[in-house]
Amino acid sequence: MNRHAYVPTDMPWHLISLRPQGQHDTLRSAATRLGARTVALSPWRLVLRADETTRAQLAEAAGCDRLVFTSPSAAQAAARLLPLSQLLPGNVVAVGEGTARVLRQHGARQVQAPSRMDSEGLLALPAMQQLQGLRVALVTAPGGRGMIAGQVVERGAQLLRVDVYDRVPLALGAATVSRLQALQGPAVLVVSSGEALHSVLPQLPAELLARWQQDPIVTASARLADLAGSLGFANRHIAAGPMPAQLASAAAAAVSALPASAG
Repeated sequence: MNRHAYVPTDMPWHLISLRPQGQHDTLRSAATRLGARTVALSPWRLVLRADETTRAQLAEAAGCDRLVFTSPSAAQAAARLLPLSQLLPGNVVAVGEGTARVLRQHGARQVQAPSRMDSEGLLALPAMQQLQGLRVALVTAPGGRGMIAGQVVERGAQLLRVDVYDRVPLALGAATVSRLQALQGPAVLVVSSGEALHSVLPQLPAELLARWQQDPIVTASARLADLAGSLGFANRHIAAGPMPAQLASAAAAAVSALPASAG
């Protein structure tokens, strides 16, 4: 459970982060530079897989024509199971620069990543266009990135999915909900995962959910903004990308746009 979530109330505005447990620091640092305090509200914790079956699947993936890494966590988990310096240069594709950076740090060479750091951006890369008859490995976690898997198959490739970590759900404790309800001042929800949003919202009391739906929400992509709209969020803002500085900057701009009486 999120037993120790800390919800500060001594700053003029707050950024609510739905990053996995233990992965809020970079977003928190970016938000602090812009005058915010971060509410760390993790929908899950990540558990890296280290079993022999996953290790064997990843070794098979190393021989594929494309290896697609869907997150920094996927890259980190893979590096624990296989020397990434062994991957063929030019075959490695990352969903964004953060993932590419982790891959390079662990020895992967000629990593390709889109400037638009989401599934659509990855699928638009030249390396992901002519896939007919190729073998494509998707290094990821259970759930999520269904668009990539579907498009890879539709483009004629044989797909090998390798789940290298798991998301273990965390329940919102009563104390955390109470602190969220008592939060004063403007608050901005920052979302870079649709699954995170789907995990947290059903756990909120109706009154708190209604408040969140009126507060600003910042998403990492237009697709996530559409999802937020379908879930009742009216004040939607799209960040320039999923990097912490981009998300925090968009959150600060959203707060600046609020009426003076908001919060």
